[in-house]
Amino acid sequence: MSDETRTEECTVRPTHIGGQALLEGIMMRGKYNWAVAVREPSGSIYTEEHDLVSAKDRHAWLKWPIIRGMWGFYETMVLAIKAFGISAEHAGETEEEKLTPKEVGYTMVAGVALAVGIFIVLPAVVTNLLVGSSIERPFTWNVVDGVLRLVAFFAYIWLVSRIKEIQRVFAYHGAEHKTIHAYERGLPLEPDVIQRYTTLHVRCGTSFLLMVMVVAIAVFSLVPGKAILAAWGVDGRIWVLLFNIGIRIVLLPLIAGIAYEITVKWAGQNPDNPLVKVLLWPGLQMQKLTTAPPDDGMVEVAVAAMSLVVAREEAEAASRGEAPACVLEPIDL
Repeated sequence: MSDETRTEECTVRPTHIGGQALLEGIMMRGKYNWAVAVREPSGSIYTEEHDLVSAKDRHAWLKWPIIRGMWGFYETMVLAIKAFGISAEHAGETEEEKLTPKEVGYTMVAGVALAVGIFIVLPAVVTNLLVGSSIERPFTWNVVDGVLRLVAFFAYIWLVSRIKEIQRVFAYHGAEHKTIHAYERGLPLEPDVIQRYTTLHVRCGTSFLLMVMVVAIAVFSLVPGKAILAAWGVDGRIWVLLFNIGIRIVLLPLIAGIAYEITVKWAGQNPDNPLVKVLLWPGLQMQKLTTAPPDDGMVEVAVAAMSLVVAREEAEAASRGEAPACVLEPIDL
C-alpha cells in the first residue's frame, strides 16, 4: 500500500502521546511507557525507555475530572525531573559539563522556588503596593494580581528565549510538536514529512501554563478571603498578604486540574471547535516564543523517542487483538 493511499485512509485524530524538550533531546510519553532520546556529542542518538506505571491504574478516583489533572500535573513534574536527568547525563561533552542526579535535583528545586517567587510572591507584593489590602478591594486586588502574573510570565518567556542554549531547547520543542502532528495524521515518521508541519500544538505545556494563569484569576476571585480572615481575626496588612500568597500556593493543584480539563481533555480532543480556537489562540501565539524551527537532526531525535513509544503502543494493541494505530512504521535511525 502506498504512502499516499494510507494517508488518505487516515483522518487527523488527536493522540494521547505527548512530549517534552530536554537538553539536546526529547522525551515522549504514551500510555504504557516513556522514552528519552538525546543527541550525544559524538553525533549518535542515545535512547532509553521505561515502563509507565501510574497510580491511576490502581485507584479509580484518580481518574475523576479535575483530580486526574491534579495527579497528572504531579506525575508530569516527577517524570520531567527523571527525563531531564537522563538528558543532562548524555548531552555534555565532558564530565564537568554533565550534571549528576543530585545536581539535577538541586536545579529543579531552585527552579520551583524561582517560579514561586516570580509568579506568585512578586505579583502579590506589587499588587499590595498598587491596590492596598485585598480586604478593602478584593475583586480589584485579584484582577491586578492576575494581570501582573501574566505580565511576569510573558516577560520571563521573552527573556529566556534570548538565551542561546534555551533557543536550542525551544527548537527541540518544535521538533516534538512537528513529530506529533505527523503521527496524528498517520504519516511516516520521516524528517522530510515531519518538517512540513507547524511547531504549534493545542496540547502544548505553554498553552497549559497560560491557561493556568487565566483560570487562577477566576478561582482566586471566588475565594472568600475577607470572610476567612475575619473568622480568623486577622486584619494586619502583612498577614493578609501572606494569606494571599499561601492560598495561591495551596490552590495551585486545583487550578492545574481545571486547566488540564480545558486544554488537554476538551481542547486537545476538539481542536477544530471554534470556541477552542478562540480560547487557545493566546497560548498558540505564546508558543511562537517557546518553539523554534528544528533542523533535521533534531527531528531525528524526536522520531527516535516517538518510535519507542509507538512500538509499545502497537505491541499492546496487537496483544489485545486490536487494530494498530493508523500510522506507518517509524524509520530506523
